[in-house]
Amino acid sequence: MTPVDLSRSVVRALRRAVEDGELPAGVVVPERVVVERTRPGGVGDYASPVAFGVAKGAGVAPRVVAELLAPRLAAASGIDRVEVTGAGFLNFVLAASPVGELVRGIRAGGASYGCAPGGRVAPEPVGVPGAALRERVVCAAVQRIARSQGAEGERAAAALRVAPVAKRDGDVVAAYGAGAAVWAMVGVPAAETPVFSAALLVQDESSEFFRVRYAHDRVRALTRNAEWLGFSGDPGDVPGDVPGADALLGALLDHPLVLEAAAHHRAPERLARQLVVLADALLDFQYQVLPKGDEKPSAAHRARLALAEAAGTVLAGGLTLLGIDAPDHL
Repeated sequence: MTPVDLSRSVVRALRRAVEDGELPAGVVVPERVVVERTRPGGVGDYASPVAFGVAKGAGVAPRVVAELLAPRLAAASGIDRVEVTGAGFLNFVLAASPVGELVRGIRAGGASYGCAPGGRVAPEPVGVPGAALRERVVCAAVQRIARSQGAEGERAAAALRVAPVAKRDGDVVAAYGAGAAVWAMVGVPAAETPVFSAALLVQDESSEFFRVRYAHDRVRALTRNAEWLGFSGDPGDVPGDVPGADALLGALLDHPLVLEAAAHHRAPERLARQLVVLADALLDFQYQVLPKGDEKPSAAHRARLALAEAAGTVLAGGLTLLGIDAPDHL
């Protein structure tokens, strides 16, 4: 179960609780429920404050709502257990999801992994005709991300307040290149003025923009090197004790949730931050992919390569949504 699946499961549980009379008929069931990674010291993998919003319409305490929902959700496939904490927070422990299953899902969806039903990743030019550069760039990203979630892109970008590039920065595309300029423009909330500096041109891992594109480049290099060694990626189990595997798996599982939130909040910067997290996890994991020394390629190496390739696919899709290319060579 992905976090987005979990969010939809909560919505379904709310609807059934209303239909069964456990919650008042007048309760408005939201179309989208916030599900977030549990904060340090919290319980489980993910948490949701949904009971607080529902409680206002139900006329009961949030904890009562949470305790009504917990048994329904605990019975859902993919959820190991649900705990209610504090005044009414729902906390979820998900059942272990086989890595091979996730990788096969990403392979099947390609760059559209994380898209809602009916959504897609498409690079076609969109935006606001005649608008200033940053407004065009940010609105284009908002529209692409909205479309990935099955929403109308033009409506999502309507009336979005976008701060322009500061006059002192001049022609940022000429100064930094199209990709780096776009990264700076979508990397902060739309209402904030983007920052341009020489750091955008740095070609090492001190630059977030470089790391994201370099991580994609590294995946392509791993695939080429594996071919030279006579093997290819094949989805399979990658144990959590393999250095970097848990972080990479977590970043991939979170990607659909981040895409949904970026669409809902019209916030491309959320996707940019997620790509940095994914890239960093991949760059740590890359050293475990190819055979070392006298090792022969094994099923473990094939599974690790498939996981890395899945991450590369997700990076490419995310960059496309932002309006940035994902080159095979840097």
